[in-house]
Amino acid sequence: MKNLDNRTGCDPTGTANCGEKVHKEQEPQRCPRSVTVIGDKRPPVASGRASLYGSVRGAGAATVAAGPSRAVQKVPTASTAPKGAAKPPAATKAGGTGAPRRQAWDLKGKVSDMEGKIRNCQTKVRSVDENEILKGSVAQSHNRLSNLERGGESEEQNLWRELSDLEAKYKVMETLRDSQEAELQTLKEEVRSLKETVVEQKDELHAGEMERRRLHNMIQELKGNIRVFCRVRPLVDGGLSSHIQLAPSDNKSITLAKTEESHTGKSADSQKNYRFSFDQVSGPHASQQQIFEEISLLVQSALDGYGVCCFAYGQTGSGETFTMEGEEFDDSRGVIPRAVQQIFRAGETLESQGWEFSFTASFVEIYNETLRDLLYTGKPSKRLKHEIRKSNNNEVTVTNLTYKQVCSEGQVLDLIALAKQNRSTAQTLQNDRSSRSHSVFQLQIEGANTGRDVRCKSTLCLVDLAGSERMAKSQSQGERFKEITSINSSLSNLGIVITSLANKESHVPYRNSKLTYLLQGCLGGNSKTLMFVNISPEPDSFGETLNSLSFASKVNDCVIGMASSNRK
Repeated sequence: MKNLDNRTGCDPTGTANCGEKVHKEQEPQRCPRSVTVIGDKRPPVASGRASLYGSVRGAGAATVAAGPSRAVQKVPTASTAPKGAAKPPAATKAGGTGAPRRQAWDLKGKVSDMEGKIRNCQTKVRSVDENEILKGSVAQSHNRLSNLERGGESEEQNLWRELSDLEAKYKVMETLRDSQEAELQTLKEEVRSLKETVVEQKDELHAGEMERRRLHNMIQELKGNIRVFCRVRPLVDGGLSSHIQLAPSDNKSITLAKTEESHTGKSADSQKNYRFSFDQVSGPHASQQQIFEEISLLVQSALDGYGVCCFAYGQTGSGETFTMEGEEFDDSRGVIPRAVQQIFRAGETLESQGWEFSFTASFVEIYNETLRDLLYTGKPSKRLKHEIRKSNNNEVTVTNLTYKQVCSEGQVLDLIALAKQNRSTAQTLQNDRSSRSHSVFQLQIEGANTGRDVRCKSTLCLVDLAGSERMAKSQSQGERFKEITSINSSLSNLGIVITSLANKESHVPYRNSKLTYLLQGCLGGNSKTLMFVNISPEPDSFGETLNSLSFASKVNDCVIGMASSNRK
């Protein structure tokens, strides 16, 4: 009993009271409530234990499983315990199966056993929950598998149908591809054949163009390198004067009839006729278009590499400026704007045959034997002097002259309008607005056919000569008299040059005037030249008309060398 008393920490003399007290303290203690275990963590039991132990300590009892207090004797070991004494029961693990029932005083062990049972219950509950979840997942998987099996059959059927359709389409596309490849091959053969045909046709077209140029220029040469057209201006009130006779069936001759009085009075008045023949004679009713049609083939030669010169001659007021320049309206446009239009349109047509052309325009005036740039737009006080120069290849150029690169008909027409404003004119007794100078329009043409390695270069020269006047008839004085003298002198020198060429003289005096010096390339045989002689229909202009027709007849009889094409 003493050993037991030592374990309980009671005095041996007060065993009964102490036991009663222990029983009284143990009766109200209950087993702790089960606590749900989350995961692997245990619920805290320190607080429960603390309260339990606290109640025991409050009764004065020693802590179970704690070390012996200083006032209590140690439990004797086996060596010291009296023989025959009972050994204390061996402690077992809490919650172990088959474990002996714990002593009533082993509260800590009982608590540990209960916690183990709680953990086992929680594990079982968790396993049950997981099994339920797994059962649900398995059911869902079964359902999904069933659906997939049912849907798979229809999807497989759809895939087979699509595969069958694709195979059918593939066969159709293969057939279509084969037919298209055959068609493509046929088209390639056709294209190859067409290309060969195009090359042959281009060769034929080029050969035809060369032959056309040759025949065209042969015809022009047969007509004469210098040709003369005569144009009769209508009277102011219309009609034709009686002293000018035009045969209705002959468009190449003109007759001047003059009635001469008898000086003796014994014989009747006699009529003297002067008959002239030219390449073309146009009456007063001829339109500007009809006049140009006669020279359009000559203008075409400029694109073939031949120099072409066309100038109008006649007494003042006979219509030479109207013939060359005309008016702004389409029907009344003159030779210069119509020739420019034909050049550019023909150039565009030849571009389809591989030709490329460049054009350079200039406009110069010869006034009182002085050269003036009609395209100059600066201050009059800063005008430069101009001189005529002849290059080593016999090309005639003018120094300090304005040369404009042009690429359209409109640009050239603008330059012509500018030159018309700058040209010297004055009012005389015979003409309200008489040209007091010679104007020379030049269009330099350069063509190249790189595919054929052919190049050509030429100049189209269009000249409006100042009208000739008689001193007595014009009654000009001062500056007008000086102008008339200069005009008549240059026209006279032109006649001398024409006569020298007709007589095939070794020396031709081109340098006698600025006009002939500038036109020597057109008159010297390497150009196709046409002269318009314009005559006035008034009876009082009979003398001037006769002089103009006589001069034109000399030009028409002039035979110069055959023109050659500047083509490489």
